[in-house]
Formats: sequence, structure tokens, C-alpha cells
Amino acid sequence: MQFSSIKLTGTRGVREHIMRLRDIVAQLKTLEVTMSESFLVHFILCTLPQQYTPFKISYNTHKDKWSINELMTMCVQEEERLIMEEGEKVNLTTSNSGKERKKSVGTNKGKIPTQPTIKKESKCFFCKKKGHMKKDCPKFKSWFEKKGYGKPKEASGK
Repeated sequence: MQFSSIKLTGTRGVREHIMRLRDIVAQLKTLEVTMSESFLVHFILCTLPQQYTPFKISYNTHKDKWSINELMTMCVQEEERLIMEEGEKVNLTTSNSGKERKKSVGTNKGKIPTQPTIKKESKCFFCKKKGHMKKDCPKFKSWFEKKGYGKPKEASGK
């Protein structure tokens, strides 16, 4: 049952998937159920998800047939190519506190919640004191002039 229902999922890599199928076939062999290597290669290709469709077509158009080890090597390369093609993913999650959650249940269906405002006091990047930014910092201005650069430029647009 495991052998016939197994599919490659995103949680495991293709190498682990193929190794698991090989292990199941080895267990079946002890029960006197034998499978040819070419059948196993085709079966493994059938268990791959839709992203591997061009890879499957490429295999089927080649005259050479692969061994399990060759299939594993090619599948790992294809998996790496798919990962590079896909790029990075970012998941955004938000949560409401207790009262807000009760109040908002059912009222904003389908709407994206607004981002909370970040409340931080201004802190100078140069002297680390609160209340001013680097461009207004007297210590930064004197350091900048000592270096021989003259007066620091104001931020663009101001």
C-alpha cells in the first residue's frame, strides 16, 4: 500500500523520496515480489509532482534508459534547478490581541489587516542618544569637520 500511494511532497527532498521507494522495493523483494529496475524508474517518474513535467518529457524523449542511481542524480539536479528558478519565499503572518480579535471576528472578511505603526523614539546612530538623528548630532558634526570634510550634507529632499 505504501509503494502504490507514495508521492513526492515538499517536505522531503527528491533523494529521500527515491531512497524510500528503493527501500520499499527491497522489502517487497523479501516477500518474493520482484520489480524490474526500468519499471521502478518509470514508477518513480510518475510519483513526481507537476513541476517535474518538463523533466519527465525530457526522459521520455531520450533513447537511453536510466538506472535508479542515474535517475536519482538527474532528479537531484532538477530539484536544485527548480529551487533556483523559484527563488526565495516569504510568509507574512499577523495576529490580533484578545479584545481586537473578538471585535474583528467576521467584520473584515477578505480584507488585509493594516500594518501596526511602529513606535520608537528617535535615536542617533552616531552617539546613540535619544531625541535627535545623526544629521543633527553635535558630536557627529564636530567629528565630520575634524576629518576635514567640512559640514555634513543634509538628507536629500530637505
